[in-house]
Amino acid sequence: MKRMVGFGDMMLRLGPPGYLRFGQGNCFMCYYTGAEANVCASLAIMGVETDFVTRLPDNAIAQCAIGELRRLNVGTRHIVFGGDRIGVFYVEKGASQRPSKVIYDRKHTAISTSSPEDFNWKAIFDGAGYFHFTGITPALSEGMPAVVEAACRAAKEAGVVISCDLNYRKNLWTTEQAGKTMGKLLELVDYLIANEEDADKVLGIHAPDSDVIAGKLSRDGYTQVARRLVERFPNIRGIGITLRQSISASDNIWGAMYFTEGTAYFSREYNVHIVDRVGGGDSFAAGLLYGIGTGMSPQDTVEYAAAASCLKHSIELDVNLSTVAEIRQLMAGDGSGRVQR
Repeated sequence: MKRMVGFGDMMLRLGPPGYLRFGQGNCFMCYYTGAEANVCASLAIMGVETDFVTRLPDNAIAQCAIGELRRLNVGTRHIVFGGDRIGVFYVEKGASQRPSKVIYDRKHTAISTSSPEDFNWKAIFDGAGYFHFTGITPALSEGMPAVVEAACRAAKEAGVVISCDLNYRKNLWTTEQAGKTMGKLLELVDYLIANEEDADKVLGIHAPDSDVIAGKLSRDGYTQVARRLVERFPNIRGIGITLRQSISASDNIWGAMYFTEGTAYFSREYNVHIVDRVGGGDSFAAGLLYGIGTGMSPQDTVEYAAAASCLKHSIELDVNLSTVAEIRQLMAGDGSGRVQR
């Protein structure tokens, strides 16, 4: 797979240890993360060359974030410096019927005050094969859609394949703002990662009511959502949709669909007992891109992506540390969890 470039925010994650609630903890564990950075890190662990691009303040905390990227073998040479702060988010891990909570503190961050001129996209995309961003990045400020659009247009000029995770965040912008901006950006995208809820809220695309069974979409319903997305954006070559059935905060049924060339491919389903679900979607995106970038069949691509994300749910913090061999082992049906000696 050719080099992948990710562009987005880098943040400090803070949370009380284990399953303590915010009010119980007298200390916070810290970690450095971001949606696109997580995709880069997952792919780097799979052996793919990656570069993460962002804008950070020139201080010691930002250097800690860069150090974490380098530890995971993610390229940092195109990170630029400026602005006053790195974003922060707080995570209280849920369990059983108590949901997890996330609180954002990410206004006026370094990347949110950046401009298109801050990034030398011609140099960044030299020799690259893939470019990945999410719907979070253009939502960070009024000026960020122009920055993301400039990156996408430069990627197109360089012949780089563009992927986007729709990733709607209601705390960052309205559905109207998201729909206007993402509708324009998706005209430049080759591969889309989404779920049916975001497709409905952001783009107004949903399945017929007849495809909703017991409050959930049928397989035909997911296929209809994908078909309507491609009808609106004929430039899109493939769509990955995660299929999560939430039994509780601790247990989910997990699967995925990949739609390409008019055909929907569904993965097997996994009964997942969750250790940490933050980054689950990012691990799916990385798995999907790995399958596409290494020439897997559509069925193997969705199986690989679903298995990768299944394993991520068993790993603390945001990055999927699973190797290709471990993911393929689960793909082959070995999900017993027996000790490997």
